[in-house]
Amino acid sequence: MVRVVVVEDSPVVRELLLYILVSDPEIEIVATAGTGEAALEAVARTRPDVITMDVHMPKMNGLEATRLIMQTHPTPIVIVSGAFDVVETAGVFRAIEAGALAVLPRPFGIGHPEHERSAADLVRTVKLMSEVKVVRRWSHLPPGEPLPVASLSAKTQRRSGRREIRLVAIGASTGGPPVLRMILSGLPKDFPLPVLIVQHIASGFTQGFVDWLAQSSNLPVQLPVHGQQLVPGRVYVAPDGFHMTVGIDGRVWLNTGEPENGLRPSVSSLFRSVAKAYGQNAIGVLLTGMGKDGALELKLMKEQGAVTIAQDKDTSVVHGMPGEAIRLGGATYVLPPEKISLTLTSLVARAGSEPGTERVHA
Repeated sequence: MVRVVVVEDSPVVRELLLYILVSDPEIEIVATAGTGEAALEAVARTRPDVITMDVHMPKMNGLEATRLIMQTHPTPIVIVSGAFDVVETAGVFRAIEAGALAVLPRPFGIGHPEHERSAADLVRTVKLMSEVKVVRRWSHLPPGEPLPVASLSAKTQRRSGRREIRLVAIGASTGGPPVLRMILSGLPKDFPLPVLIVQHIASGFTQGFVDWLAQSSNLPVQLPVHGQQLVPGRVYVAPDGFHMTVGIDGRVWLNTGEPENGLRPSVSSLFRSVAKAYGQNAIGVLLTGMGKDGALELKLMKEQGAVTIAQDKDTSVVHGMPGEAIRLGGATYVLPPEKISLTLTSLVARAGSEPGTERVHA
């Protein structure tokens, strides 16, 4: 049984969540709470497998409750949010930064055409997140530690440098937002390549995610439009419901084709297009996440000559996607988040300064 604490200040919404969750025979509700203080008490008393967390509550809100729970009784937390305004989504991503694993919109009520789909999303997410028994943390790179590429063989370093790198493609899922934020904050403001990101996130939260990333990024972060020309030094996040691909002409192409690995946007779709259009002139990065989305395609990028990076197990909330890429032999580097930005910067700088090579450009 998956033991759940439901935290929601609205009695009506709380009853809806309970109705949906107990409909699954593998889920048991062990407590409910209407305030952050009550949530802390319930978690300490029942030690649940997973928590659904409201954001706006009287007295202690969901953000503070999440932070304190992660400090005292680390537990997988799913944010269930009922609005998409700027204030609400800002709270959602601060809670994710504090340790929450996933975010979902509040399910539609009984009788709504989307009720069954949204209810199924909630049940599936709660059960999946319950499998994450430990929410891991990572520390910043200690001062003076050498760049991670220093440990690579001379042959690999020469191969990585003697190319015209034109683009960075990144894929992430569960646990990805804070890792992406760390990576982007570590890139310099003059980073000379476009960065394309596919992050699996619930529909309706992507713009809030972009705004949250932009707060700490040295590079502009935006949602692309179909046919847009990529610009060096900008970050493009795949929009809700669209696969994001790139063409040999350096443009972004969006489509509503069939989901891949049950997902749209999918990392696989992006990486496959990058392998085809850019070959060895790209860098692929696969971060924490459940499943296998992007793993085989990261290997394809490597086979085409691209530099490929997978997040290491110790810093991954879920090592499914990067772990599968490593198992397949698709990763050139296996690194923690704080070293990924250093490696990207180092590779780009080396490619731009290596004697006999062209300058890096996009």
